[in-house]
Amino acid sequence: MISTSNISLRFGGKKLFEDVNVKFTPGNCYGLIGANGAGKSTFLKILSGEVDPNTGEVHMNSDLRLSVLKQNHFEYDEIPVLKTVLRGNSKLFAIMEEKDRLYAKADFSEADGVRASELETQFAELNGWEAEAEAGSMLEGLGVPVSLHEKLLKELEPAQKIKVLLAQALFGQPDVLLLDEPTNHLDIYAIQWLEEFLFNFQNTVIVVSHDRHFLNKVCTHIADIDFSKITVFTGNYDFWRKASELNMRLRSDQNKKNADKAEELKSFIQRFSANASKSRQASSRQKQLEKLDMSELPVSSRKQPFVGFDPKREAGNDILTVENLSKSINGEVVLRNVSFRMQKGEKIVLLGRNDIAKTTLMEILAGELLPDSGTVSWGITTTQTYFPSDNSKLFDSDAATLVDWLRQYSEEKDESFIRGFLGKMLFSRDEALKKPKVFSGGEKVRCMLAKMMLSGANVLLLDGPTAHLDLESISAVNEGIVRFKGNVIFTSHDHEFIQTVANRIIEIEQTIIDDRTMSYDEYIDLKKPVATA
Repeated sequence: MISTSNISLRFGGKKLFEDVNVKFTPGNCYGLIGANGAGKSTFLKILSGEVDPNTGEVHMNSDLRLSVLKQNHFEYDEIPVLKTVLRGNSKLFAIMEEKDRLYAKADFSEADGVRASELETQFAELNGWEAEAEAGSMLEGLGVPVSLHEKLLKELEPAQKIKVLLAQALFGQPDVLLLDEPTNHLDIYAIQWLEEFLFNFQNTVIVVSHDRHFLNKVCTHIADIDFSKITVFTGNYDFWRKASELNMRLRSDQNKKNADKAEELKSFIQRFSANASKSRQASSRQKQLEKLDMSELPVSSRKQPFVGFDPKREAGNDILTVENLSKSINGEVVLRNVSFRMQKGEKIVLLGRNDIAKTTLMEILAGELLPDSGTVSWGITTTQTYFPSDNSKLFDSDAATLVDWLRQYSEEKDESFIRGFLGKMLFSRDEALKKPKVFSGGEKVRCMLAKMMLSGANVLLLDGPTAHLDLESISAVNEGIVRFKGNVIFTSHDHEFIQTVANRIIEIEQTIIDDRTMSYDEYIDLKKPVATA
């Protein structure tokens, strides 16, 4: 078990936590949720000992092993993939290395033999004989093939590196497992494997994720960061959402009842306090008024923007034709003979393990990149707006304020209109005057969505639109795209987002390997391996 007592933390003048007392018990998986900036990642760092709180302590038995998903993707660059995973169990790895050093000695002594015997006993107790097989199985489950297991980590693509570091965190049955956004950049097959692994994991898991389906699949409890506190709820994310909405509604209704009752009592007191025959009743009403709980509801850190796309014109039946599209980057084939047609009303998700292939196709469709061969033909009634996976160059501008930045994409130049639009996207008066260059990842995503909403386009091209967003903003984007009447082509790793938006699935590696008109859940069921007797 891992627990905290009276944890408090401030950064500058901002209070993140105040007297947090929580227990995380074995056999449970806790989803740590909260708005962006609420302190989810920071709290995991407090639990791991990476960050010291201002007050309070973290308690965990010294004989328990804590494992953390590493965020430094370059730490193990000079180490082979399989050895990187084995390092996840530092005690076992140290025994393995000492054994190797002893057996490699030219002058192996009797004392060395005694020590080797001790190490062999410890090695067996830690399941050392199965360690490499276990590590290799994890890597394959996450989509890292055997051919890469002996390569140095620096030789792998970034997405594969992330999978190796995840396998490292999971390796060796740690007693407490801390995972910060483990599904980021994982393909659908790796996410499914991880869901199954955590569902069957017997020890304590604390996970930060913005993937609602993932939280529903693996979590037995939700630890909610809000009001500078952490409150633990039994159940998955959907249960927490319904319970918290009901709780807030009940508290709001009670406050309204109390406010109405207070007005009634005040009115009676004002009318009859000077009336001798009614003075006793007025005094009684005054006592009732004083007993009423008129405390205001605390202000939540959660806010949900409004996301809505309103096409200026309806597209005709001719939407998009892609024929024999090919593209190489740095001499390596990324796309090869990609062909498909898009029909009116279709919302297509691009799936696949190769994020570079999907992003390259999106860039070509958006006109940001030219193909080596093949054609892209948009219908004459279509207009497109594009959300790139990397939006940094759009914010490398001379715009003095966010208002100026957004104005360049708006037909309506009036400042009050621009500010009103930014308000919908949760940018306050002061924030609207900040320089776009200094915005966080989540703020830039909201800016990009505002830009797209102003375009009036009838085709949305979205390459990872929920990256950097909190759960409330993801829900808003999800709902906005579901309501959208035009066409959509998008990429995402968010199960619920794909399931509720897409009506056609295209799976692509270098070329299209599958193309079906169906829901995401139906597609996953179709792809599941058939059980054999």
